[in-house]
Amino acid sequence: MTLVRTALSVAGILLVALGLLWMGQGSGAFPYPAASFMINQTPWIVNGAVAAIIGLAVIWGARRFLR
Repeated sequence: MTLVRTALSVAGILLVALGLLWMGQGSGAFPYPAASFMINQTPWIVNGAVAAIIGLAVIWGARRFLR
């Protein structure tokens, strides 16, 4: 059970980090790489926010329900 909780927590953390990266690129705050199609594109801000929220839900669920 601990291995499942750890794996879900790591997956959730990675999903939150990915969502924040997408939000940063979509808003233009993190314009790397310079040729990225995601820079200054509003849909990537929304996609990143959704990914980050799902990641937080996965972390919360792993800690709450897998005791």
